Amino acid sequence: MTAKQRGRPRSFDREAALKQAVFTFWEHGYEATSVADLTAAMGIAAPSLYAAFGDKRALFEEAVQVYAHAYGGFSALALTEPTARGAMERLLRDAAVEHTTPGRPRGCLIMSAGTNTNTAEVREYLRDLRIRNIGSYEERIRRGIDEGELPPGTDAGALAHYVAAVFQGMEQQARDGATREELEAVAERAMQAWPGT
Repeated sequence: MTAKQRGRPRSFDREAALKQAVFTFWEHGYEATSVADLTAAMGIAAPSLYAAFGDKRALFEEAVQVYAHAYGGFSALALTEPTARGAMERLLRDAAVEHTTPGRPRGCLIMSAGTNTNTAEVREYLRDLRIRNIGSYEERIRRGIDEGELPPGTDAGALAHYVAAVFQGMEQQARDGATREELEAVAERAMQAWPGT
């Protein structure tokens, strides 16, 4: 009879496992994703998950950061456009593409993962990220006002919230099966309400 082998647990590809966690949370949301779902998707045992990532909430927050960098970066890129109008239009048009890309969950993880969650910390974490995004839209619009692109009386806050509401609506429609073309039409129609259009 051979003695049981002792030593370190089998190693795994942390980055690949984390990507699977991103997709699992993105597809099912925080609350509906169990540790068993995560370990099955990541190909690791629960003790390895806890050792490598901490608890489910810590893993979720890390997954959101990976998502923001790998899949949500189009928002920050859109804000580099030379005009505020160009930035908001690119944001919405790129959202139509990104939220319907084949081979991955539809919509936006930051928007959808907190749906129906009973975990206050997760709700607040995602809400703060969304509020921060609206703040970045408002900042870009204010710059457009300062540069004379938009009339001085433009309500930058209201306009930023309008863009965010369209963005969030597009995300939900993507999850409900809207096509890229349908969402691009929404983006085009939304920009017709832009001041001076």
